[in-house]
Amino acid sequence: MGTNTNRQPSSSIPEGEVGTELELDVTNVAHGGIFVARHEGRVVFVSDSLPGERVRARLTDANKKSFWRAETVEVLDAAPERQPHIWAAAAIDRDPADRAGGAEFGHIELGHQRELKRQVLADALHRMAGIDTDVTVEAVPVAADASPGDAMDGTGWRTRVRLHVTESGIIGPYAARSHRVIPVDDLPLAVHALEMAAPLDRLYAGAASVDVIAPSVGPVQILVAEQDDKGRRRRTAPKPITELVGDRQFRLDAAGFWQVHARAAETLFAAVQDTIDPDLFDPKAANLDLYGGVGLLAAAVGAKFGPDVRITSVESDAQATGNATENLAEWVGASAHTDRVDRFLAGITRDATAADRARQQAATVVLDPPRAGAGADVVDKLALLGPAQVVYVACDPVALARDVALFAGHGYRLASLRAFDLFPNTHHVEAVALLTR
Repeated sequence: MGTNTNRQPSSSIPEGEVGTELELDVTNVAHGGIFVARHEGRVVFVSDSLPGERVRARLTDANKKSFWRAETVEVLDAAPERQPHIWAAAAIDRDPADRAGGAEFGHIELGHQRELKRQVLADALHRMAGIDTDVTVEAVPVAADASPGDAMDGTGWRTRVRLHVTESGIIGPYAARSHRVIPVDDLPLAVHALEMAAPLDRLYAGAASVDVIAPSVGPVQILVAEQDDKGRRRRTAPKPITELVGDRQFRLDAAGFWQVHARAAETLFAAVQDTIDPDLFDPKAANLDLYGGVGLLAAAVGAKFGPDVRITSVESDAQATGNATENLAEWVGASAHTDRVDRFLAGITRDATAADRARQQAATVVLDPPRAGAGADVVDKLALLGPAQVVYVACDPVALARDVALFAGHGYRLASLRAFDLFPNTHHVEAVALLTR
């Protein structure tokens, strides 16, 4: 990188001088795909680095009293786990403002990525829930059309990509930690069918976003979302697609939620089945699938425990619950309910009879909240029901650790934990936890 005229000796750095460059020794990983260094006792969160490196980094936020933020512009002493970035559009030789976001661990050897994710998960559980764990982050098989190299470098797995649009119609991912669109000519994390079909060289003036979806059945779908009169993204018209998990079909809207990794749905389907304690499972209880989407995990429960299973899948998106009703049709005792989870739980708690309460206390609850986690309100309401076990599927380790601590306050313990690398070359990690009384 070229010399920055704003670079100053560390002793003369003014408070809040964004753009100043520092030489930093990176010591450990933090949640969110960033790394930790210190400057004169102050924590500096640094992107595009990894522990054990000395880097030159440019301050992007120096106004906080407790910490600063910086972006690596040059690696002075590289860690042995550093590799050439799997995506040239995100590599260190680009200015940070021009690096494509979405592959923030792409400069780190794949096995070490999993170790860093393990550290983040273990640290969160230790700090927030007082739990020490020896969990590992398990590798997940690559997509069916992947090459041998994809398994080696963690590429070729994304089945869904959202591309953003400039005023002139150019599409691309956002730069890391910004809303600046970066034009790219490849999408190495995507499955090959999606990458080949992605219209990266087309203009979409006036559009809000372009979604490219490669379902497991049928051709790649390209969904262009227009803007409303306030510049907000309009929801696209429903476009039904079919996804396969083993030999089981799931109907959903192409723009609706589905797991991104080509093997994620089958991985979580099996993991939920394996995590449920069969000695605590009662097929006649008031079993729940919360944040249920199109019924993937409710179907996992039904497939495991047979045709007589009773389970209610709760999801706020009416289109998803409509699809869930169809996807769960083989289980007479299964139903899909459209509601916010907190409101649904409040209702069944308020209206429960003595018989209802007994069925609630015998229940298994599968919980798959969004990235923010379930939170205190939902955990408190669930605890009032007192289910026999909770299978918590989490895509954010800090939210999971917080909620495990909240459950502990109601007498639930962490009985088991698995973690899966469903987002290679990013900082994200998926976990499946079992909580029992």
